[in-house]
Amino acid sequence: MGTVSAISSPSALRPAHPISAARAKQRMLKLLVCSGAHEQALRLNGFRSIAGVDEVGRGALFGPVVAAAVILPKRIAPLAAAGLKDSKQLTYAQRESLDRLIRATALALSIAEIDAATIDRVNIYQATRLAMLSAVRALPIAPDHLLIDAMSLDLSTLAHPCAQTRLLYGDALSLSIAAASVVAKVHRDRLMRQMDAAHPGYGLAAHKGYATVQHLRALNLLGPTPLHRLSFAPVRACTLPLFLK
Repeated sequence: MGTVSAISSPSALRPAHPISAARAKQRMLKLLVCSGAHEQALRLNGFRSIAGVDEVGRGALFGPVVAAAVILPKRIAPLAAAGLKDSKQLTYAQRESLDRLIRATALALSIAEIDAATIDRVNIYQATRLAMLSAVRALPIAPDHLLIDAMSLDLSTLAHPCAQTRLLYGDALSLSIAAASVVAKVHRDRLMRQMDAAHPGYGLAAHKGYATVQHLRALNLLGPTPLHRLSFAPVRACTLPLFLK
């Protein structure tokens, strides 16, 4: 007697609650392992001063884009044991704790900001590259290789020759990039809390300048400040600039 296979209908194969692309990406990122494997491979190829480079604030409507560059020592197991990974996957308390540990551990560290006016003038992509390059230039130790989260830089203007590796999802895979991610995030979040006092009513301390419902409502009510990115569509759509009153 033959067997009978049940064939599910297409609707039965669909998930009961479809998830968004953003949620699916977050789930995927949580499966990635942040380690020193990329740094170790570069050391085996003769590189010694390896800098992780990352940015934060690229998608915000307000304030600067911030980049950090961090050169970690060869022994980075304590950072891995402390839970270092992409700053977006960490809580506020975890980021603050790791920021202190990174600063105590790093051989060299630097932070660079590119303001909203420059972002409006050159566009956010170029401003992000400029912030990253400025952070690399400011390192007190010249790196011989950069691990960069998802971007490539024009390194021809550096005083010392330097190689680079563009690593997709680098802040979730490389401890050096994750360290830069945490340092940049903690720095920019503190800056947003300070700016919240100077520009009340926008909720900057809560959303850090990103396009939340609260922020968009405040923009529609109050208009943009001089520190908003006027080239960004949600800001440009507001017709009551506070600084033109």
